[in-house]
Amino acid sequence: MNAVFLDRDGVINEYPGDFKYVTSWEEFRFLPEVGAALKRLTSRRFKLFVISNQAGVGKGEYSQNTLDLITENMRGELKKQGVEISGVYYCTHRADDNCGCRKPKAGLIEMAVADAKSKGEFLNLNKSYFVGDSIGDIEAGKSMGLKTILVFSGKEKAQNKADWQPVPDFTVLDLAQAADLILKQEGAK
Repeated sequence: MNAVFLDRDGVINEYPGDFKYVTSWEEFRFLPEVGAALKRLTSRRFKLFVISNQAGVGKGEYSQNTLDLITENMRGELKKQGVEISGVYYCTHRADDNCGCRKPKAGLIEMAVADAKSKGEFLNLNKSYFVGDSIGDIEAGKSMGLKTILVFSGKEKAQNKADWQPVPDFTVLDLAQAADLILKQEGAK
């Protein structure tokens, strides 16, 4: 079973800015064409997982209950468009907590893989992708053997390319282009 792991802020919704957070549902804004892009992937039987650092909870910027509400509403809006998110995994720790789940570490991806396995779903990581807007996302994806796609709809900018370590497998403008690329790579139209 193939999967697409997605960062949230800057991939699914508007990037709030460096060191800023989406602290309420009212601040959450889907990026253009996200629902249609995700629907194209699920129609080709890709499982979708959101993998996101949300340190604002650990910093007291917003509560776990608020994060849960944002997630519930995000999933609900996508479901109205025919998109099923198989799982949402957040690291709510601060960077200095040195946890195993904060990207660029791969703990959240490992949790998603283990949860899928517990449901009898075996994810083929060699045929799966990580779509993110930061080099930390790319590092997490590569550490799990995923193909990586950096989108320019959020944090990272093309002009920083000389500083990228590791280098993403692909770069595209946004999630819509990432979905097109994935489907092309997998031989789907």
